[in-house]
Amino acid sequence: METRYEYKHVRMGEGWFGVRKQALDEYPRVVEEHARDGWRLVQVFAPGVGPYGKATYLELIFERPRR
Repeated sequence: METRYEYKHVRMGEGWFGVRKQALDEYPRVVEEHARDGWRLVQVFAPGVGPYGKATYLELIFERPRR
């Protein structure tokens, strides 16, 4: 049987001039919390859409097998 997955996107640190420092300090804790619930971090997406091409937020993408 093929394993199917569910995905969760967590957006954090949105700021006008770049990702807020608090989010950069806090994201490891967010990853650990999700890991305890069976989620696996598969990607951190940080689009460059702010001034000078800076990312204005982080999007953490998690997956886990469907229950």
